[in-house]
Amino acid sequence: MDITGYKIRPSKHIIKTWMRKWDSDIETLKKNIETAYKINKVGKYKYEAYTKTKGGSRKIIFVKDDQNKEIFIIAGAEGK
Repeated sequence: MDITGYKIRPSKHIIKTWMRKWDSDIETLKKNIETAYKINKVGKYKYEAYTKTKGGSRKIIFVKDDQNKEIFIIAGAEGK
């Protein structure tokens, strides 16, 4: 998914839980969305991005706002 020029805005939940656990920053989240092996559209503006990691996989749930060029990351999850 091409998100060049989009501002990444994580929710408070993402910052306090998943970003700490994954030891990541906003640039890492952006890279994960760009290099996702699968992206599902699950609503009008809502997406799920799946990425591979050394220990398993991660799912990032986000809303893409094309008008304001912003991606708001709602939630994350891990799998093995």
